[in-house]
Amino acid sequence: MHQLVRLEVRRALRNKKFLFFSVVHPTALFLLIGGTRNGTTPVLGTELTLAAFYMVAMASFGALTAALMGNSERIAKEREKGWVRQLRLTALPGRGYVLAKTASAGVIALPSIVVVFVVAAVVKDVRLDAWQWAALTGAIWAGSLVFAALGVALGYLVSGDAARPVTMIVYFGLSLLGGLWMPTTVYPQWLRSLAAWLPTHAYAALGQAIELGHAPQVSDVALLTGYFVLFAGAAAWLYRKDSLKA
Repeated sequence: MHQLVRLEVRRALRNKKFLFFSVVHPTALFLLIGGTRNGTTPVLGTELTLAAFYMVAMASFGALTAALMGNSERIAKEREKGWVRQLRLTALPGRGYVLAKTASAGVIALPSIVVVFVVAAVVKDVRLDAWQWAALTGAIWAGSLVFAALGVALGYLVSGDAARPVTMIVYFGLSLLGGLWMPTTVYPQWLRSLAAWLPTHAYAALGQAIELGHAPQVSDVALLTGYFVLFAGAAAWLYRKDSLKA
């Protein structure tokens, strides 16, 4: 399994288009959205400044891109090309393949987080305690595994041709409704109630709590854990179902 993780990481790091959308794109969005005003501009309905809010939002968005987009389409195409069928002939168990895909997506999500943090600190003068930087990195990285598992599930759910449009709908829907592009405090009440149950909303809330010097809400951690179990379980079930077809 470790060899498969290393292979997946090397493949991702050689993909310039993937690196652009998972690292450069969220950083550019942070500079365009979060860097348009001074560092003391508050975000409506929160105790965070604009720069601090969008630092966490775009770091989470980049990690989401790496974890979700990096898995779904690649797995769907690998199924069609017979690569997954070949792996089943090896000693790698089914759960090892799912875990390897999830773990590799988590590894390549890390640069997305770090680059946004560095740019925020250097360009927008975002200042946090050392423990906050470490906690933010760990929380956003760990949370990205939820979306890595979702990517694996989508890769087994749809065909290679349908993988990209389906994933893009899920990707943009979760990002927009969950509050990664704009604070949910500007949404109407019915939409805020819906957003509160989305994994991306809880994901962003982890980092926002840490920025304010608090521990993440238990409800947010529980919601993300529940989604991870759901997505990972779905991925495992779909993998077994796909195995019976082969």
